[in-house]
Amino acid sequence: MGLALGFVLDRLLGDPACYHPVAGFGRYARAVESRMYRDDRAAGALYVGAVVAPVVGAAVIAHRATRTPLSQALLTAATTWTVLGGRSLVREGEIIAGHLQAGDLAAARARVTHLVGRDPHRLDERGVSRAVVESLAENTSDAVVAPLLWGAVLGVPGLVGYRSINTLDAMVGYRSARYRRFGWASARADDIANLVPSRVAAALAALLAPLVGGRGTEAWHAWRRDGRRHPSPNAGVVEAAFAGALGVTLGGTNHYQGRAEHRATLGNGPVPRTGDIRRATRLATMVAWAAAGVSVALAGFARAARVSSRRGSCPAASCSTVRPRPPA
Repeated sequence: MGLALGFVLDRLLGDPACYHPVAGFGRYARAVESRMYRDDRAAGALYVGAVVAPVVGAAVIAHRATRTPLSQALLTAATTWTVLGGRSLVREGEIIAGHLQAGDLAAARARVTHLVGRDPHRLDERGVSRAVVESLAENTSDAVVAPLLWGAVLGVPGLVGYRSINTLDAMVGYRSARYRRFGWASARADDIANLVPSRVAAALAALLAPLVGGRGTEAWHAWRRDGRRHPSPNAGVVEAAFAGALGVTLGGTNHYQGRAEHRATLGNGPVPRTGDIRRATRLATMVAWAAAGVSVALAGFARAARVSSRRGSCPAASCSTVRPRPPA
């Protein structure tokens, strides 16, 4: 119930407009980094533990403090709404598509910086469209599918723990001179946390491809053939599946602050155009709803398994609901 309600809140409201808890977590992580930073991997690993462990511990305490099903559902709903970013992601894609459709490339370039870190001045209409489609694919997995699955398995601590790791990866996990060693542990933790969710997101994209005018077989083939060619073991899987589902080609050369990065191409077909952004937002939305259904079902099965395990492990006398007859 909590996962379902939190997901619906995200679809209706998007991210909290102010006092976003994730922004507060970012400030906390920066403060810890200022004290713990050293240019080596061991310091980075200790940093991950020092930042994530207290937050997850607080989530465990809050989860255990809820005594009734209603309070548990409300806490889970509030946490789910906080950690999801699906509606805001799709809204950004729709806004950028609107700018491109109106012929306002400058506005589209300015807006695409909300999604990617590429140099916007080097992007034409196709470059902006490709950047948006790639971001929609990767972030649908990271900001929707993954937190829902972790929440289904581990409840509120899973939601908070995953979002903490994912945020650290966005903050220190990239390969700059400062974070190449210090951010290594954050990047690897995020890779592990997204290993299964990214495959679930890719599978859902392939299954839903016909609903956006694509073919599921093309998505499967692109996933299997091209996913491993991406620098990220998880982003490549989802981007390749989206590329196949939409019948476009993703990847290529990206420019970051004067540095060119050449990536392998994913999928077969033309480079995305403005209309493909609209299709990608529809696919991302459908993948999100499907992932919510899978996660709610998984949470129900997990809860039933825990209840069954507790009943099966208790002594026979204490489990029985039938009072013994008094001796004659």
